[in-house]
Amino acid sequence: MDVTISLELEPLKQRNDHGMFFSSGNLICSLNARDRKIVCVTGGNSYFGSHLIKKLLAYGYLVRVIIQNQANLEDMKELMKEEMKQLESVVVARMDDLDSLCNAFRGGHVVFHTSSFIDPRGISGYTERMAFIEAEAAKNVIEACGRAAYVKRCVFTSSLLACIWKNDPPNLIDESTWSDETFCREHKLWLALAKTRAEKVAWWKAREMNVKLVTLCPGLLMAPSFPNAHLETSLPYLKGGDFMLRQGILATEDVSKVAEAHIYVYEAMDYGGSGRYICFGKVVGTLEEAIQLENGLNIPCHLSGDQSPLAVAVDNNEIPPRITKSKLSRLLFHASQRLPCKQ
Repeated sequence: MDVTISLELEPLKQRNDHGMFFSSGNLICSLNARDRKIVCVTGGNSYFGSHLIKKLLAYGYLVRVIIQNQANLEDMKELMKEEMKQLESVVVARMDDLDSLCNAFRGGHVVFHTSSFIDPRGISGYTERMAFIEAEAAKNVIEACGRAAYVKRCVFTSSLLACIWKNDPPNLIDESTWSDETFCREHKLWLALAKTRAEKVAWWKAREMNVKLVTLCPGLLMAPSFPNAHLETSLPYLKGGDFMLRQGILATEDVSKVAEAHIYVYEAMDYGGSGRYICFGKVVGTLEEAIQLENGLNIPCHLSGDQSPLAVAVDNNEIPPRITKSKLSRLLFHASQRLPCKQ
């Protein structure tokens, strides 16, 4: 059974990144896609989920957060203080309870499925079992999107890890590239396996349920200034990081920009936005940058060492990148052309 946690809403009045004011009454300026629709966000107690919620609120959306249990609410309160009172509601609904998810999504215009099963306190790590759970959750979320009366669209947070891991990767990795599940199992790349399986399940279920789906595949999430990262989410991502570095596929992005990209992709769904989008800001291309990232995370030699069986030789020259985000760049450019207010 789902449980809605009542929150006292405060009037929302703030400037978004494009200089437009929003209030709880009439919008001074709005786009068609930002008319105070209710948007649902899973995993509001996660590092990325909290940033996405803050960005959605700043853009004028009514945000309903779905968490798995009451304890997650305390994690949310640590991550979001002032924003808690601006939420439309917080609903407790387990990812393995389909009816509960349907009720939680009802009346929403979109589901942002960000939920990940990494322990926010960094205790449990990430295991093969969690990869199975994450795929099952993805299936349930998409089915609930299809069953809910109003929700027929989903913005799904995948990972660049779902694109890069295979025996013979192409010279340039783009949205058509998928990680190989057998390869991930052989090398115990459990987070990569989870993101690959979950995203594939989501695409399969979306076709079955006639849900409009887009997925974003971001690189390693960073705090606003490099090389600061979120330790608990970084360690599972960076398993095999030395290989990623030497192959020119160790990419990072500011977590706030990833959140903003999710919103732009959602709004672009009314203008032809579809499919997968790789999202990153920079590719770590030198050993100096890699060591800087190691020091920021206190994981010496994790990237610059050569202990991994996946490691290959590299010199001190800059490593050429082998991934592209051209599809997302085109979308963001077209979105920028739609920003001016209608007269």
